[in-house]
Amino acid sequence: MSDQTMLARLRDSDMWWSFRRSPLVVVASIVTLLYFVGAIFAPWVAPYDPFDVKSLNLMDAFTPPAWVEGGDARHLLGTDNQGRDVFSAILYGSRVSLMIGLAAIVLSVTTGVLLGLLAGFRGGWIEAIIMRLADIQLTVPAILIALTLDGVTRAVLPKNVHDSVAMWVLVFSIGFAYWPQFARVTRATTLAEKNKDYVNAARIIGVPGARIALQHVLPNAWGPVVVIATIELALAIIAVFAWRGAAAQV
Repeated sequence: MSDQTMLARLRDSDMWWSFRRSPLVVVASIVTLLYFVGAIFAPWVAPYDPFDVKSLNLMDAFTPPAWVEGGDARHLLGTDNQGRDVFSAILYGSRVSLMIGLAAIVLSVTTGVLLGLLAGFRGGWIEAIIMRLADIQLTVPAILIALTLDGVTRAVLPKNVHDSVAMWVLVFSIGFAYWPQFARVTRATTLAEKNKDYVNAARIIGVPGARIALQHVLPNAWGPVVVIATIELALAIIAVFAWRGAAAQV
């Protein structure tokens, strides 16, 4: 499928139609995009470098936000106990949190959507096994999985190696914890779509099952998947902060 065909299908999709006609969603998307751009281009957007010790001034510590009495226009959101600009620290800190959160959600979406599509389209014992695994996984909190895997890697790997792979351990932990939500909603959509006329027509003319599932059934599941992904991204970022706080006390 060419890029032009994919773009044409996107423009004609219900998801794009609903997006364009919801001012609240458009505004929220713009704010989210600005947040991501600010994080990606933090070295150029942030007024200060929070990692540059030479630029810190303890006399500027605990400065309130600029709009509060005693605030300083140089520090929009104020400073912390070491005189670091809070706005700059947020932009720089967002880079790691967003990178881990996005990587984890991509892993969750890929795993969950493929397993949900397989469960719904094939059915039988395959569906039973995948759904029971999803039910078991839903009982285990993401932060517990992250701390468990981090503890195992700390015990098995040398400290320098652990420090280099800690981020990927967290990505795998969160991605592994959140796949059941995507699997369940994809399975439900697949069950609703697989017996419709267009799917039966594709079977009759000899289209392979995998192609029917990926090119015809899967596009109908993207709407709910995108909605869940936005929620899970926020939860993944919260899990990153929780893991940082818990790991710092280990």
